[in-house]
Amino acid sequence: MSTRAPRPKPAGQRATIADVAAAAGVSKATVSRFLNHRERLLSPDIATRVETAIAALGYSPSPMAQALSRGKSRLIGLIVADITNPYSVAVLRGAEKACQDAGYLVMLFNLGNESGREREAIDALAGYQVDGFILNTLGRGAGAVDAVALHGKPAVLVDRRHAGMHADFVSLDNAGAMAQVCEHLRGGGWRELLYITEPQKGVSTRRERAAAFHDCVTAHAPQVKGEVFESEEGDTAGLEAALRALHQRARRGRRQAAVIAGNAVVTLRVAAAMTQLGWHFGRELGFVGFDDPEWAPLIGPGLTTLAQPTDEIGRAAAGCLIERLRGLECAARQRLLPGELVVRGSSSLHAP
Repeated sequence: MSTRAPRPKPAGQRATIADVAAAAGVSKATVSRFLNHRERLLSPDIATRVETAIAALGYSPSPMAQALSRGKSRLIGLIVADITNPYSVAVLRGAEKACQDAGYLVMLFNLGNESGREREAIDALAGYQVDGFILNTLGRGAGAVDAVALHGKPAVLVDRRHAGMHADFVSLDNAGAMAQVCEHLRGGGWRELLYITEPQKGVSTRRERAAAFHDCVTAHAPQVKGEVFESEEGDTAGLEAALRALHQRARRGRRQAAVIAGNAVVTLRVAAAMTQLGWHFGRELGFVGFDDPEWAPLIGPGLTTLAQPTDEIGRAAAGCLIERLRGLECAARQRLLPGELVVRGSSSLHAP
């Protein structure tokens, strides 16, 4: 088959594999073999013609097309429940760094706390041929479980479990972290405790922390008393009432009262309620919150927090998934990472 001199492409228009094939006088399949380093299947003359045509046209193959031709996109789908949650952002950063180090790119889908979109998110990312999923979703319903099974791609769960999904799981050691928080407050003289969480609604992390709080209170009863309050978004009156009731119980029993907040979202709600009530952290109420946002040292005497190893959690989740993509076959694994207690003024007793 004869070759013809390639015509230059108009400015801004990329040469295609069809252009290369026409210029070299070969089929597109032959060009594909050359691009995929299978020159041994080509004669030296044909390989030279293809190489010359590629150089003349300035052809550059699409990385995505090359990856898909090998059955891999080098894309990882990351689905988060709420991108406005500082925890999700921090975990995303860690996962993205680990993926980049391993030669993968991350595609993000934010659920906006709508559990009904889990199936939609997985289907959408699967449409982009992602190689696997990192899921930090709400963990309610069977949508995600069914969708992952349907697409047959490996998945790793972060922070929240899915009933019925046998996948690697990476999270904070919630029981150990809560025990650390309770012991810190007990050792500081706080005896009347209130754990404030977002509605549990089947979210595994919230359930685990509430259960661990109950275990801690039970283990140290009757010296320590505690209750759980579920804070609904927008219910400021209910939250203020719960704080006033905690303060009154403590005064009746001549005990010091403290609040434990389940995450940074709840911490902000508690801080707003304390301001509205005209109270101060460490005086009317002690405080420890899960998550350590950058503004925690700036509120009152500084908020004591249980910092999660978010970067490590994200990196560990990405690492587990990449190991699966590289062929690791074993039973589902669980990695529970320790938190770090960051002590500030809110958990130190101050004279009223």
